Amino acid sequence: MTDLSTVLETTGALAGAGGLGYAKVRAPRVYWSLVGLPVTWGRFSFTYRSTMDVCGLTVQPSRLRAFLARNIAHTAVQPVPPKVRHVRGTSTGLRVTLRLPAGLEPADLVAASERLRHAWGVHSVTVTETKPGHVELRMTGYDVLRRVRMPRGARPEGLSVPVALRQDGTAFLRDYRQIPMALTLGANNSGKSVYQRNLIKGLAKLPVALVGIDCKRGVEHSAYAARLSALATTPDDSASLLDVLVGEMESRFDLLSLHGVSDMWDLPAGLRPVPVIVLVDEVAELFLISSKKDEERRERIVTALIRLAQMARAVGIYLEVCGQRFGSELGRGATMLRAQLTGRVVHRVNDKQTAEMGLADVAPDAVMAASLIPAERPGTAVAADSSGGWAKIRTPHTTRAEAAAVCREFAHLVPDFPILDPYRPHVPASVPVPGPSLVKPFPVTD
Repeated sequence: MTDLSTVLETTGALAGAGGLGYAKVRAPRVYWSLVGLPVTWGRFSFTYRSTMDVCGLTVQPSRLRAFLARNIAHTAVQPVPPKVRHVRGTSTGLRVTLRLPAGLEPADLVAASERLRHAWGVHSVTVTETKPGHVELRMTGYDVLRRVRMPRGARPEGLSVPVALRQDGTAFLRDYRQIPMALTLGANNSGKSVYQRNLIKGLAKLPVALVGIDCKRGVEHSAYAARLSALATTPDDSASLLDVLVGEMESRFDLLSLHGVSDMWDLPAGLRPVPVIVLVDEVAELFLISSKKDEERRERIVTALIRLAQMARAVGIYLEVCGQRFGSELGRGATMLRAQLTGRVVHRVNDKQTAEMGLADVAPDAVMAASLIPAERPGTAVAADSSGGWAKIRTPHTTRAEAAAVCREFAHLVPDFPILDPYRPHVPASVPVPGPSLVKPFPVTD
């Protein structure tokens, strides 16, 4: 009987260990909630002061505090770490709110984030400033980008669209009010098109006008024709469409001047024009010319794009530019346009120079991270803006058919826009879907 009990206990222990091992690989959220979170919380609580001390994240106490420690409490005077205000566990990690003592700044914790990650045994540590003097440590217990699951509350709202998952487990939002103009770069099969599909899928649900410029004869954007207010599929049509958008921008400026405001959002709701999102796919096709007679068209296109990038934000016209490379080799105006596109998303690239084109002028520290994105992780990218902050993100897999279905569902949101009617794309009754022998699915998540 004793031997049987021993066997059962041993078998139960091995089965439990095996179940936890399986959960750690196949169900990391479950493993983190049951095992990882309690262990990490305990390790953080017991080692917090010593970890902050060895990482150089403490300051000398004030004279009053030192006097009270020596003469009232009769204890040794110890360095002062950031004060822990709040600790909260999540399904992906641990959130810790800290109040910084005088002498420390958020950049000090950012510089030590890798050391903190190893000290507490977590996958990543991200530092976010919540308000002056307060920061939040966002610890991620496991690699949330391995299998992308967007947070439940992530949905399009206002002019903000959740497009991808950040490394800290939160949603990456494409907010056009905060970052009106953006540039997305990436090599073939890097997940750039899937990023666009997620963006269009979210924008289709918002009361905005979507304008597509796809000089690959519309092979990508034509599927979203039901939700597009305009679509240009050749450089000549693109030049004409951009001229119309510049004219619309000038008309809106006249409206702002008439009402004495400097921003479209200061107008009364009844007078406010509809926001316009211009989606440019493969921007290099608009810059390249095959003969001397194309130079005039190129100048029109470049001038229009630069004018829109510089001024259109105030009147609710926003640019979303995509390409594989976007540097000075495209010719005059490329660098000037890129400088106006403050939001940057860089997927896997073929060379470090391309990563520098997208990130070196806004977040130099992110260039190396973008250069090291592995090919087996399509959809992974580095997102940055002019604030200098950056984060690693990954887009959930969305097929072209799924994005097109959402566009058809919300086709009734296409606004009345008479000046764009000549460019309104034809919506076919049905779109043939290639068979499996012609198109192989491209996985974006592991």
